Amino acid sequence: MSAIIRMEGVSFTYDGPQPKTALQGVSLSIEQGEFVAIVGRNGSGKSTLAKHFNAILTPTSGEVWVDGISTKDEASLFAIRQTVGMVFQNPDNQIVATVVEEDVAFGPENLGVPPAEIRRRIDQALAQVRMSEYALHPPHLLSGGQKQRVAIAGVLAMQPRVLVLDESTAMLDPVGRKEVMETVLRLNRAKGMTVVLITHHMDEAVQAQRVIVLDEGRVVLQGTNREVFAQGERLQALGLDVPQVTSLAKSLKQAGLDVPTDILTVEEMVSHLCRLLSKT
Repeated sequence: MSAIIRMEGVSFTYDGPQPKTALQGVSLSIEQGEFVAIVGRNGSGKSTLAKHFNAILTPTSGEVWVDGISTKDEASLFAIRQTVGMVFQNPDNQIVATVVEEDVAFGPENLGVPPAEIRRRIDQALAQVRMSEYALHPPHLLSGGQKQRVAIAGVLAMQPRVLVLDESTAMLDPVGRKEVMETVLRLNRAKGMTVVLITHHMDEAVQAQRVIVLDEGRVVLQGTNREVFAQGERLQALGLDVPQVTSLAKSLKQAGLDVPTDILTVEEMVSHLCRLLSKT
């Protein structure tokens, strides 16, 4: 794999009467085809970091490269934003049309894509998020999860190589969150799309291959999902939770059951408990 996004020594300060430093010396890379989750308590710099991935913000110091192009190169902003598509927190703020398929067409139309190709992209993008049957529906009649899937389809229609979701499930109910996460996982695993998920839901973060933890604008921990969530006490010291099933595994281990403490999913827990029962 090769890095599609690379950051070296990135710091960012918001201007104003009281300047605020949001990122401090961040260096990281996102590989092509990876699914990376970025977590951290409120105010840790997650959203500021996300906005650097497609040059909504550019570093106060340091450098960001997208597919080898510096985000400080203003002449390349169009190419950068075609490479990295962003989905934000509130789906209502991203939907601009009164019919679903027209909303999905909005991005390609602005790119000057020919009508026949726009039609193909609409159909493909809606199929990818499993919203084809809603193509002619008014977006305001959809559920929160469905609206967010339409927002994702609108980004996919512009054919980015990287999908960045900045707290895109934060305003959704559990059903909507599940719909969006299933869509994201399918895009990554079946289509090979690079996904960066900014989230405060640990049960979402465990589904990523790699987890990056931010605190006070710095990367303080990163590794595979299992490596990071095995460090429960450190995460709690950083104001973060561990997945409930991981906490349960630790409690069962302390109670004397032969259960690994790095369990991340309900399915893993069920598998281990069934194995224990079969031995009794």
